[in-house]
Amino acid sequence: MSDITLSVQGLRKVIGKRTIIKDLSFELKRGEVFGFLGPNGAGKTTTIRMLVGLIKPTSGTIHICGLDIAKHFTKAMRHLGCIVENPELYPFLTGMDNLRHFAVMISGITQARIDEVVRLVGMQDRMNDKVSTYSLGMRQRLGIAQALLGKPDVLILDEPTNGLDPSGIREMRAFIRFLAEEEGLTVLVSSHLLHEIQLMCDRVAIISKGEIIRVDSVQQLLSSEERLVWRLEPIEQGKAILRELASIVNETEDTVTTPYIEHEVGEWNRRLVEGGVSVLEMNRKLPALEDLFLELTGGESID
Repeated sequence: MSDITLSVQGLRKVIGKRTIIKDLSFELKRGEVFGFLGPNGAGKTTTIRMLVGLIKPTSGTIHICGLDIAKHFTKAMRHLGCIVENPELYPFLTGMDNLRHFAVMISGITQARIDEVVRLVGMQDRMNDKVSTYSLGMRQRLGIAQALLGKPDVLILDEPTNGLDPSGIREMRAFIRFLAEEEGLTVLVSSHLLHEIQLMCDRVAIISKGEIIRVDSVQQLLSSEERLVWRLEPIEQGKAILRELASIVNETEDTVTTPYIEHEVGEWNRRLVEGGVSVLEMNRKLPALEDLFLELTGGESID
């Protein structure tokens, strides 16, 4: 069985004369949580709608567990579970009746499978209550239970922590990690909560203006943008020397920030000292994903 569960190659979407999505390519692996981030109008939601078959791409291919959705749509979709935006549930029915209703639409779903997904999402004590009495977090869990009924290999969650309180966000993060690590699912998560993506995801794709800027592990993304914060005396003289040696990332009244390049730092330090500048302090600093996101997208806000 291949480790690649979702493969997107050369994906494009043209609406009218506008190219919304431009040649997106990425692959997702079994058992990983993959973050999908984009600023307003970047094309994130359009991409997700193509992945789940709600709209057709103009060109390019989408394979789910090796099946091209353009040629084998029904078979491919059997490997996919998703919640796009909010889970659609019947509030006047109980949680159990909701799952039974949706189970009828999928061949071969038994009561035993329904009970299994209820245990997975930790909803055993509330399944006989009407959905109208559920909190937002409970509705999200029931929606995920619905998406898991068909034993998918890939789960796509659009803003799964949207509207949750801090406790609910932590629970959802732990649950998503459990699905990937213990159940072996591939989980694609879109979110505007960059801190949560940083804590939750193994890899991240950053999309802007219909194009993917970077795809990498969270750790690799951040370590590749590691910074060095200098405190120098006199500061202006130190800034002038560093400007000749390195690209300045940021300056304040008291500090100057450069990229961290290990094999260059010793030489920069020597040149500062020779130039009559005292190096009072040097601090290595990993950027937060939010800082990196804003830098890569030119300061565009997340959607």
